[in-house]
Amino acid sequence: MNAVTSVVRGACHHDCPDTCAWEVTVTDGVAVNLRGDPSQPFTDGQLCPKVNPFLDRVYHPNRLLRPLRRVGPKGEGRFEPIGWDAAIAEIADRIGEAVARHGGETVLPYSLDGTQGLVQKGVLADRFFSALGATQLNRHICGVTAWHGAADVLGMPLGADPTEIASARTIVLWGTNTLLTNRHLWPYVEEARRNGASVIVVDPVSTMTAQRSDWHVQPRPGTDVALVLGIIDVLDRDGLVDEERVNTAASGWPELRAEARALGLDSASSITGLAEADITSLAHRIAHERPAVLRALIGMEHREHGHDIHRAVAALAVVSGAEYMRSTQVYFDTAFADIVPPSGPQRTVNMSALGAALTDASLQPPITVLLNYGCNPAAITPDQNRVLAGLERDDLFTVVIEQFMTDTARYADIVLPVTTQIEQLDLMNAWGHLYVSLNLPAIEPLGECLPNTEIFRRLASALALDAAGLADSDEQVARDLLASGHPWLDGITYERLQRDGWARLAVPAGWSALTDREIPLAPPSPPGSGTGVQSRSLGPVRLGALRYRPAAESLSGDSELARCYPLALMSLKQHQRFLNSHYGGFEHHLPDPPQPRLDISAVDAEARGIVEGDQVRVYNGRGELFTTAAISERLQPGLVTMPFGWWAGNADARTVNVLTNAAVGGDDPAVGSAAFHDTLVEVEPAADARRTANGASS
Repeated sequence: MNAVTSVVRGACHHDCPDTCAWEVTVTDGVAVNLRGDPSQPFTDGQLCPKVNPFLDRVYHPNRLLRPLRRVGPKGEGRFEPIGWDAAIAEIADRIGEAVARHGGETVLPYSLDGTQGLVQKGVLADRFFSALGATQLNRHICGVTAWHGAADVLGMPLGADPTEIASARTIVLWGTNTLLTNRHLWPYVEEARRNGASVIVVDPVSTMTAQRSDWHVQPRPGTDVALVLGIIDVLDRDGLVDEERVNTAASGWPELRAEARALGLDSASSITGLAEADITSLAHRIAHERPAVLRALIGMEHREHGHDIHRAVAALAVVSGAEYMRSTQVYFDTAFADIVPPSGPQRTVNMSALGAALTDASLQPPITVLLNYGCNPAAITPDQNRVLAGLERDDLFTVVIEQFMTDTARYADIVLPVTTQIEQLDLMNAWGHLYVSLNLPAIEPLGECLPNTEIFRRLASALALDAAGLADSDEQVARDLLASGHPWLDGITYERLQRDGWARLAVPAGWSALTDREIPLAPPSPPGSGTGVQSRSLGPVRLGALRYRPAAESLSGDSELARCYPLALMSLKQHQRFLNSHYGGFEHHLPDPPQPRLDISAVDAEARGIVEGDQVRVYNGRGELFTTAAISERLQPGLVTMPFGWWAGNADARTVNVLTNAAVGGDDPAVGSAAFHDTLVEVEPAADARRTANGASS
């Protein structure tokens, strides 16, 4: 019998700017090859080292293929199989009992970007939790601080199409390790470089991108606002600000200029550790070598004052006349809208504060049900000890929807097996380009796996939730999203995406929120319900006063804290086959040696009697971990780094997040990203720590 082979189009679902279009070759129902779709212009047929072996993940022998019920202590990872009907019934019963006792807000969803797809990530799940009246999760651990900082200047943080970086003469990659985390943008950077552009990286760490740049500007961690004010002071001093243009386009220039003058170039140099000549040179390059582009992604937002940093970079683009580029997610958020409106407001919890929410005895109503999907909070959430203490609660009923037995799944009462991207339908947006893709299922789900959407449909039915849209099929959800009527979706239909796989949003070439201050809106829904407003004015660009403020947990902040813990810790994405926590449990994705190491400068290592390969204790008031030291030339003294996203099974039971700062900057703790990078630690040889411990115990 001849084999039946087909090629099915789709797109990567991972939390990455690139959202690569791909093609899956299927023979007799088995996926035998996955490659990048060569027809998609941005990703151009290339996948990353993380995703090239994706079929290994789909068919991995440790894949969860049946529902499971816990039979051992939480965290031990002992489970027994259970049927789907029994699992759904038990979950529905426990949710029903908890809601009857405490109200809907006793239920907390916890999810992020295990899949970024509009269908599987959230539409039906959001409808389910809204109908239930559950506590609302502010998914602010990443992205939102950058959004708000830029929005304070631009009204909406609509940066330029990233592909336009190819026409720049000066490219400033600010707080982004582009080669590692946004690799498909790099060919556009190289195209600009071939045409004479210079590439400047602003980053406290000498990343692989910094090492490939023409100039690495290496400020002290968290001092970006002072650097921006120093640059603006130079631009102002040297007559390089087009004041007529700035005053016409923006409000608040006099106040911003006054702050830059008050700080001054000399103080900016002292705070950042950069020479005055270097700050001056950077200012002149941005002003003279045009067009200039400031490309800012999310690295800077993981600080107490990350909002100020992103606001500062956006303001610098306005003052200098540079183009501003950031995440494109807001284009998709503007164009797509769920046709089912959410119910009334519920209590909100910032996902960065999961540990606090689960261990706060005074919280009313308490969180007694946790439904986790598309996320591994035991690995990725800051203040890990408190997160694990919460997950260990006997009175917390935890459901984890997962593909593998992650650190979080080990604490679940029920684990439900979920499909991978090639087994489900989804509509894929992006935060690094303007292409939307339709991901079609290439194979039938393995074992008893179900998509997120089907799981929430079954739970809604079991709970007899009566709300619109809870039974909609995945295809219907995708069709409804595409039918919003927004001009940026003109001509993009479900049928077109079925045929072509992808389409660029109909955003005009060269459109920029710095100059185009009218945002198109979708027609009113339902059609004919009113004339509607077809565009929204963003009003004038807003500059205004801006001050450098050191974080409380920084070397320039709380002096007593800095005395106890005199090293700043940054948790970084450091490896090409590693992505957040997606592959933290997969041996062939790990570096060699397969363990997270502490990178430390030679100066700081020598001061502590540490040599390459030593076992060290890294600690602060939140916790401690033991790991191996690596002497690194990439780091300035006073800064240490560890990789982000490891699973505890590969990291001696604790990961870098046992140390990281869960504090959120600003006045509202429910809004904003965790200050991961504003973390202070001390490091000592492990042998010294153990001698001290033995002496204390004796």
